[in-house]
Amino acid sequence: MTLIKVQLYIYFSGQLQKMLVHQGVELETPPSGLEREFNTLFNSDALQFLSELISVFQAEVDKVLNLRVLRKVQLDLSGELPGFLKDTAHIRNDPSWRVSPVPDRLHCRHVDVGDLSPCDEQRLIKGLKSTAQGLQIDFDDGNCPTYRNQIKGIYNVYQAVHNRFQDVPPISQAPVLMLRPRAWNMVEHNMMVNGREVPGPLFDFGLLMFHNAKLLLQNQSGPFFYLSKVESYMEARLWSQIFFWTEKKLGLPAGCIKATVLIECVLASFEMEEILYELKEHSAGLNCGIWDYSASFVNKFGHRADFLLPDRSKYVDMEKRFLHSYMDLLVQTCHRRGALATGGMAALLLPREKESDLYKTVLRTVTRLKLLEIKAGVDGFMVYDMDLIEPMQKLFQLHSHGQNQLLQLREDITVTPEDLLTMPPGGVTLYGLRYNIAVGVLFIEAWLSGRGHFFYLGKVEDSATAEISRSQVWQWIRHQVRLEDDGTAVTRALVTSLAEGLTEDLKAAIYCQTSRDKQRLMTAVSMFIEIVQKNDFPEFLTTYLNLDHTFLSFQSQHENGQTDTVPKARL
Repeated sequence: MTLIKVQLYIYFSGQLQKMLVHQGVELETPPSGLEREFNTLFNSDALQFLSELISVFQAEVDKVLNLRVLRKVQLDLSGELPGFLKDTAHIRNDPSWRVSPVPDRLHCRHVDVGDLSPCDEQRLIKGLKSTAQGLQIDFDDGNCPTYRNQIKGIYNVYQAVHNRFQDVPPISQAPVLMLRPRAWNMVEHNMMVNGREVPGPLFDFGLLMFHNAKLLLQNQSGPFFYLSKVESYMEARLWSQIFFWTEKKLGLPAGCIKATVLIECVLASFEMEEILYELKEHSAGLNCGIWDYSASFVNKFGHRADFLLPDRSKYVDMEKRFLHSYMDLLVQTCHRRGALATGGMAALLLPREKESDLYKTVLRTVTRLKLLEIKAGVDGFMVYDMDLIEPMQKLFQLHSHGQNQLLQLREDITVTPEDLLTMPPGGVTLYGLRYNIAVGVLFIEAWLSGRGHFFYLGKVEDSATAEISRSQVWQWIRHQVRLEDDGTAVTRALVTSLAEGLTEDLKAAIYCQTSRDKQRLMTAVSMFIEIVQKNDFPEFLTTYLNLDHTFLSFQSQHENGQTDTVPKARL
């Protein structure tokens, strides 16, 4: 089948707009200034491949998303708690199976750069020149998925793989690219196949594979992926089917795609062996983080008083029972099956003054937290600040042996469902409430500006920290929690008052200069209040925003170059 490009002119919002129409495919024309990038990415062969990929797997995507809803309803109606699945006990009890070996370039995963939104060309180039083992090329947590950002980001990956950047090592010598498409909850509004908006991860994955896979393979540097927000082994099975289909379609060796699954949902922590099993030909291991995972407890059980999560700024860290048990089980599971286990991202930013006391304090803090992960047996982790790459690599060299810790089988531990589901003790502070409000509001403001992450109080904040922030505020309102400080109940009125009282501080934090900047911030405050007072908990903040008319209107401005186009990032 040959796809014939046709341009249609349609009226939308009072403006004449062009749209590319193919057989079964509709595609918005490029944002202003990205015509070259668009024409490179969306040639007829690429559109043919995307169309077939989406047509083949759309029904299966629908199925796994419906299974998520069904599982949530079953938990709510039964009041039951998750556990290790009886139906798959034979997989867990079979000691013989292992994941397939990974290529040489994945043997050492000590330090990756995280939250690297590829539309930020300057930061991408700096990452490619760095000594990191890998770069998390992030179309998910650290990226705002405007059409402009997706096209620019995917094109920048194309440039990196095809050695188009000046004074950058060839892709065979640069840090490996760990490509992270959007998660299943995200759709791409600017493309329709068979009358439906397409799944965001298939849009990202399809274009990245079509344009880069063969060259990455020739250079023994991929294709490698991170898979976000996988909630069950059925979702891992779907990705495995997508990988095998894509390899066959593109004439690639079966099993050449390798993927690290991020275990960001409490339900997935009970299915880690099954997830590895489903992806055993394609597995590059599992990854554990803190904030998306913690937020998933509110997502799945937030209405239950037994799962009241205390103030994260004071009572939640990887040393708490439910989190260190999750990390221990992930390491044990991976190493038992010959898979790599990686930890989360250090979000702290080093001050510029290297001789300052603050610089030494931040470095000590990151070192202490990452040493806990190394001693738990992880094979690597991420940092945001590239100045942390070398200190953390030295930390691995001092406290581990060889390229990885696969021989640390962690047979000394037994993790029970109770370990994974026991909330830490603690209450809620006024500081923690204000901090969560600030992070939630500033994340929404960043998205309205076309940015996927921002900086606040010496840390990088992205959708993961925004998720836990708005989740906690929603839960504290729902349970009318009282503040430790003075016994005041957390109510909608209190949250609204605090949010309004924070506006001057937030204006200073984001350097509000114009009336448009101020209006955007006030819009973000209103949207945050709207989200945290919902009767039913919105499953994902990013989904909520991506389907919201206000965000889509601001995105339209972003496509026309009326807002910030580059994430405000300290390099």
